[in-house]
Amino acid sequence: MVYRTNRSTFGLSFGPGLTPGVKQLLIANIAVYVLASLLIPLGFGRPFAWLVLNPYSVTHDFYVWQLVTYMFLHQPFPTLFHILFNMFALWMFGSDLERTWGTRRFFMYYFVCGIGAGLTAIVLASSPVMGASGAIYGILLAYGMMFPDRMIFLYFLIPIKAKYFVMIMAGIEFMSQLTLPGSAVSHMAHLGGMAFGFAYLRGKPLLFDLNNRYYRWRRARLQRAFKVYVNKRDREEQRKGPWVH
Repeated sequence: MVYRTNRSTFGLSFGPGLTPGVKQLLIANIAVYVLASLLIPLGFGRPFAWLVLNPYSVTHDFYVWQLVTYMFLHQPFPTLFHILFNMFALWMFGSDLERTWGTRRFFMYYFVCGIGAGLTAIVLASSPVMGASGAIYGILLAYGMMFPDRMIFLYFLIPIKAKYFVMIMAGIEFMSQLTLPGSAVSHMAHLGGMAFGFAYLRGKPLLFDLNNRYYRWRRARLQRAFKVYVNKRDREEQRKGPWVH
């Protein structure tokens, strides 16, 4: 990936270094993919069916865990594009985000986008959903917002700024939803992941401000209670008169 840090300096890299959180997600996704590819052909696919996000199962049977587990399932072998695209994007864009935010906040954002994509699929779709694409599209959005002028290669050939790349990807998903509504790909879930990611990133300052307002109100309330206590104690001491030794 080629990126520009400012007007006079350039950086060249084939990709960011692997960060701990991204590494854990890669291992988990690949491990589940390998297990599914080995066990499903042998007739052990039922346990995996409980992990796929089925809107009816969530809303009627309360299989709420599927909002998380579906993110670790991908179409099993010989289908490779699904998991390869997601894991490549997770490594390429997620590592810089984790390095900037820290592992804890990166994990929080990842699962907010993934669960948000699942909720979008439940509300706007009825077919089962699997894959980390909703979370990945949220990561793409965050990357474009955090590093808008960083240059990347579209299709490994066309240099483009990250912010325009994100716009193109969102536009493709939106047009695909309009022109291919019956597609096996849940384009609305991808857009839902981006929408929840945007709301999370824009909502953090508001949440921080609300927290500050709450703590200021609580501190003022404690100060008033302390003043009432001190005044009450002073009145009681005045009634008792001076101390006699």
